[in-house]
Amino acid sequence: MPLFVVLKEGVELDEDLKKRINGRIREECSPRHVPNEIYAVEEIPKTLNGKKLEVPVKKILSGTPPEDAASRDSLANPAALDRFAELAQSI
Repeated sequence: MPLFVVLKEGVELDEDLKKRINGRIREECSPRHVPNEIYAVEEIPKTLNGKKLEVPVKKILSGTPPEDAASRDSLANPAALDRFAELAQSI
């Protein structure tokens, strides 16, 4: 399963940072939680109440069109879904 990260301004997701993220996850959680891939995104889609959209993102990555996975009217940041739709086509 992939991991999506929002980076601070000026930080680049390079191989060194990916290794550090994987190392921290391995040490503080467990080796089975280490993601297959790490992707940088500008923002994580959230509801108007601020909850992260995990299930709709998973559906989009599985091939469901974004408009069928989540209602853009219920999102605080509907444009955030577009990046996940782009990733779904490239994965």
